[in-house]
Amino acid sequence: MEGQSCKGEEAKLCARVQGGDTANETLFALPVASEPLMHSSAVVDLLYWRDIKKTGVVFGASLFLLLSLTVFSIVSVVAYIALALLSVTISFRIYKGVIQAVQKSDEGHPFRAYLNKDVAVSEELIQKYSHTALGHLNSMGKELRRLFLVDDLVDSLKFAVLMWVFTYVGALFNGLTLLILALISLFSIPVIYEKHHAQIDHYVELVNKNVKDAVAKVQAKIPGLKRKTE
Repeated sequence: MEGQSCKGEEAKLCARVQGGDTANETLFALPVASEPLMHSSAVVDLLYWRDIKKTGVVFGASLFLLLSLTVFSIVSVVAYIALALLSVTISFRIYKGVIQAVQKSDEGHPFRAYLNKDVAVSEELIQKYSHTALGHLNSMGKELRRLFLVDDLVDSLKFAVLMWVFTYVGALFNGLTLLILALISLFSIPVIYEKHHAQIDHYVELVNKNVKDAVAKVQAKIPGLKRKTE
């Protein structure tokens, strides 16, 4: 995160992250592909609703797609979306053709500008994101190996508790429901945190302090739970 330029309301958040604010420390850290996301100003603008119309379109379309998948199969949803797009483009193509025939104009194909655009994905772009994804996969593989092979007993126990909680989450919600809740959270939590970050940081710090105190007490009472000194 060092060297990242911060603007506007994100400046305070970036300053806390760069300064090593302990209020946002997690109990244990699995690798997360967050750097490309935070470095993309377009994504940040979407999540913080800088352009309400653009964010509304993206959020509404994504939510509509997920809700459609709860009713129809993914094949049906893709087919209906394709038919809707084709209906619009074919109708517009015929309309412009009729107008050109009536007016005897020579405007050409209405989508010619888009047809002439290069839509090929460059090798540099593929290599950039493939290297990034490979790095995160390798890091996640190492972290999961460390957790499952009990390199640190405390972290492995925390991971086991997390998986146990997920068994109840999975029993209550299916995958699509979780995706819908995640989408709603993605477009709401950043705005809420931006407006109330002081209070949220205060309570997060209290929770982290209580958890650390509880873990320290357990480590002191049970032999073998003390972390290895690095």
